[in-house]
Amino acid sequence: MISNDNNRCKVVIAGGGTGGHLYPAIAIAEEIKKQLPQADILFMGTDRGIETRVLPIERYYVKLLRTEGFVGVSLRKKIWAFFKLIVAFFEAYSFLRKVRPNIVIGMGGYASFVPVAVAALLSIPIVIHEQNSIPGLANKLLAKIADKVCITYESSLDYLPKNKSIITGNPIRERLMRATRAEGINMFSLRDGLFTVLIFGGSAGARALNRAMMEALALLGQYKDNIQFLHQTGNNDYELVRGAYQSSGFSGTVTPFIFNMPEAYAACDMLISRAGATTLAEITTIGIPSLLVPYPYAAGAHQEANAARLSSSNAAIMIKEQELTGEILARHITSLCGDSTLRNRIGRDCKAFGKPDAGKRVAHIALMLMKDKSHYSDHRERTDQSDRREQTVQSDRRERTDQIKQEYDRCLTSTE
Repeated sequence: MISNDNNRCKVVIAGGGTGGHLYPAIAIAEEIKKQLPQADILFMGTDRGIETRVLPIERYYVKLLRTEGFVGVSLRKKIWAFFKLIVAFFEAYSFLRKVRPNIVIGMGGYASFVPVAVAALLSIPIVIHEQNSIPGLANKLLAKIADKVCITYESSLDYLPKNKSIITGNPIRERLMRATRAEGINMFSLRDGLFTVLIFGGSAGARALNRAMMEALALLGQYKDNIQFLHQTGNNDYELVRGAYQSSGFSGTVTPFIFNMPEAYAACDMLISRAGATTLAEITTIGIPSLLVPYPYAAGAHQEANAARLSSSNAAIMIKEQELTGEILARHITSLCGDSTLRNRIGRDCKAFGKPDAGKRVAHIALMLMKDKSHYSDHRERTDQSDRREQTVQSDRRERTDQIKQEYDRCLTSTE
């Protein structure tokens, strides 16, 4: 819902497409609401991205633009994407003129390009955030018109303007640090006391991980009473992977998509995943022993650079996709399952890389920029109003949790 009160502070966060862009955006939104409770947070994204599913559940308003990416597609698709870019430009212009936000925060990726570019034309203050060590095309271009550029890795300074870049880290949601194992076990209907492996191939799943895991199940038969799995497959491989778990007799939950990553992380003893920047920001904050398989076609091989940074410090295990087999997965799963000392060491070294206050840093930069630009007055509402809003948020969150858990219950691997 868009407020018509022009005296209220309005923040537009542009980005999405994948969880790697969206979840840091949500983390920033949560932190801005903590620091400025009366702010209205609005999102702009793409009608093809993960934000169409996640943001309604999180109860955020989202303006969807019909945009597509240019990188790595055919000439015909590039022409079509350019046409849609023009249409999206006028849609974004109309929306931002109507909303009149105090600031626009861009999260990178094609979903953020048009809103941030339009914000520059409308003289709206701009902050952008880059999650990866090697910036994508959108942020390389947008950094030239942004007022401030927040980066995760110092190496990004080689590609972005040094005079306006600030190292903040990659924001993560506060719930990641609050979720408990008991909540995770209950949320996903897992069995308490078993070694739990979380397999997570990014928001769309990862076929290479799915196939290797199905091969590994045949080699782990003797551990059926000791190990259980929580596996996000993506939509395409869901039925195939779920069938493999059922045939092998392992307990756990296989689901196309995990909405509750804080509880998923809390429930697991080890993680097998891609090496996206947001995933690494999350696991380094919590300290999860992880086996990372970088996506080999990521722009600038940034996922391999991300994973190598941890593995070189013994803070994670890295396996290149071309070397990935079910046998290797099974060997690492049994090794970590049987050696708590190894798990604790990797988890401790992993946590040393975490920046849990990144969201606070980005939110502070955005709020200071708004003050500098004189786009809002910092009028705090009465404490009782903030308390009532927090009670409403908690009530909504409990309702959402109950609804999502019913979906997970239908994803159990048990055939009973």
